[in-house]
Amino acid sequence: MKISKTTQLGRSGVQLTAMGFGGAPIGNYREPSSDGDSAEMVSQAWELGARFFDTAPLYGHGLSEYRLGYALRAYPRTDYAIATKVGRVVGRSANGTASNDSYVDTPPFEAEYDYSYDGVMRSVEQSMQRMLTDNFDILLIHDCDRRTHGEDQPEVFKQALNSAYPALETLRDQGVVKAIGFAVNEADICYRALQNTDADCFLLAGRYTLLEQDPLNDLLPACQDRGVGIVLGGVYNSGILATGPIETARFNYASAPESVKAKTAEIQRICDRHNVALPAAALQFAFAHPAVSSICIGARNRGQQQKNADLFEASIDPQLWADLRGAGLLRKDAPTPR
Repeated sequence: MKISKTTQLGRSGVQLTAMGFGGAPIGNYREPSSDGDSAEMVSQAWELGARFFDTAPLYGHGLSEYRLGYALRAYPRTDYAIATKVGRVVGRSANGTASNDSYVDTPPFEAEYDYSYDGVMRSVEQSMQRMLTDNFDILLIHDCDRRTHGEDQPEVFKQALNSAYPALETLRDQGVVKAIGFAVNEADICYRALQNTDADCFLLAGRYTLLEQDPLNDLLPACQDRGVGIVLGGVYNSGILATGPIETARFNYASAPESVKAKTAEIQRICDRHNVALPAAALQFAFAHPAVSSICIGARNRGQQQKNADLFEASIDPQLWADLRGAGLLRKDAPTPR
């Protein structure tokens, strides 16, 4: 597999490289990064072959968008694809300081939920200003899922369908964006959106991996049938498929349960038998489904980004996939790399 391989995002016409650049870390996700280091991360991703860059207003309360937009000014706009998100509007913090458990050392802004038509329009205008562009390739309605909104999710999802999505349709009709859709953590939310909209694409985080293949039941075949593209995030399941079943392993943004550690250990044993790194298998398995146009990976530093690239392009004996199926660790209908 090659990072630079391009695939069309469903029927949209947008071309994405097999691996995309995830912009959360340059928004100071869990640890600070400088403007210079962030620009070097983008430059390295470009040298490695990535031409798809994903960000969101949430990531550092606009910081990731600002840094990514500045770094991408060095390259012709027609040579890469940008995705950002709507559903939050960045505004001044009431007390002049930002508060967020996930992002550190952020500007004095807050990213507040707003799935209204006008809120989407404000969000997109702000994103254009931060990123120094007058158009996007992909705009996604962000986090209208249960993990984010809990018991309020049904009402939030309703507003996303009735207000946010029509705003994106307007922007697509105006040529401001080429492809529109949803970015969430739950496959069933994508499936419901597919049934209720004419979305071009979905960014699904963490639900189609070596450890989880339930989207094979409905979402992925439905997307194939309708020509809807999929970008996968979180293909390491928040960490455990990168680190292995260590004591502090993370799964779905929390400490990994023992049952998940045990399954990961079984997968790792078979990978070790074939001299394949567990994260290499995780990356390449996720990209193998024909509905998937790109996998979006965030890295904390250049060393980690280089390692992800090497893992994605590593050779894997096809017998690995057969052995994982034989052990009941992969579904029989799960496509695997050839």
